[in-house]
Amino acid sequence: MTMHDTAIRRITIDTGRCSGHGRCYTLAPDVFDPDDEGFPVLLAETVTGDSPHLRDVQAAVDGCPERAISMEAEA
Repeated sequence: MTMHDTAIRRITIDTGRCSGHGRCYTLAPDVFDPDDEGFPVLLAETVTGDSPHLRDVQAAVDGCPERAISMEAEA
């Protein structure tokens, strides 16, 4: 990753797989927020490679027990 990495990564949550553990909004609170039942909602649907939140989102993707969160580069 370079300082000028402006590639856009789209963040998605598979709500059918999510069990509401809350790791995502604990690890990336600027990108995920809990709803009234403790399930995550996205505060931002994309991040760029030079975003200060990219590492937090990647930690949320890697830390999700159900693998319900993904981040893909946009074409």
